[in-house]
Amino acid sequence: MVTAQMVKELREKTGAGMLDCKKALTETNGDMAAAEDYLREKGISKATKKESRIAAEGLANIYIDGAKAVILEVNSETDFVSKNEEFKSMIDTIGGALLKSDAKTIDEALEVPCEDGTIKDLIVAKIAKIGEKLSLRRFEIVSLNDNEVFGSYLHMGGKIASLVVLKGASESVAKDVAMQQAAMRPLYVFISDVPEEVVAKEKEIQKELAMNEGKPQDIAEKMVEGRMKKYYKEVCLVEQTFIKDNNLSVGEYVKNNGGEVVRAIRYEVGEGMEKRNDDFAAEVMSQVKGN
Repeated sequence: MVTAQMVKELREKTGAGMLDCKKALTETNGDMAAAEDYLREKGISKATKKESRIAAEGLANIYIDGAKAVILEVNSETDFVSKNEEFKSMIDTIGGALLKSDAKTIDEALEVPCEDGTIKDLIVAKIAKIGEKLSLRRFEIVSLNDNEVFGSYLHMGGKIASLVVLKGASESVAKDVAMQQAAMRPLYVFISDVPEEVVAKEKEIQKELAMNEGKPQDIAEKMVEGRMKKYYKEVCLVEQTFIKDNNLSVGEYVKNNGGEVVRAIRYEVGEGMEKRNDDFAAEVMSQVKGN
């Protein structure tokens, strides 16, 4: 059964009209993912599928010491706490501790020595003091090889953190690429990073879209190659149009400056996590009244 909530959710994801969303869900027996593909194939959806909603609050940050860097995300329940100086100080302490470690997993990171105990001890102490659930969600430690440089950029006060590694180019070029990544939200760095199943699905969608525009199947299949190039320019960092010079791709810009992109990491706080559906302020008030 197709519900009003399902129609509303599909509309928010695709930008399509209510009736089109309802028809798409009806045609696909309520399968949300299939309904999104249906709308794209019919040319109704305004844009490609949005990434999961931004949900949890907190901050992302980057710490660099010589040839070593760490990018991390620490979550809180409310944006109010994420702006708290004590919360920010805790993240700085965690970042500094991780820079001195070789931790590879969250479990290993939580056991890294930190102040009077471990990172886990620090977080537990802050939870008790601040009164919200806090967590180290993810991190990555990156080391440079010869002739490599870091480029880093924080946006919206730490809601987005972008770290890139370039070989043979300057730090200023690397920062330009980090800013590009922060602003344009690429899903992948290189075309080779796009999973085969994603490529196959996108090709099928583009073929169906062309055929629904009235093109014969053989012509539609030939059109797919050109449309895939456009798709890669949207989702792959090195293929994207460089925001400071629309005549170049990011890869061309870096190459023209004597370098190549080695690696790129982008954290957006809360991406892929569910939003709180409750009213946090009301919850606090109910607890106060209960006491």
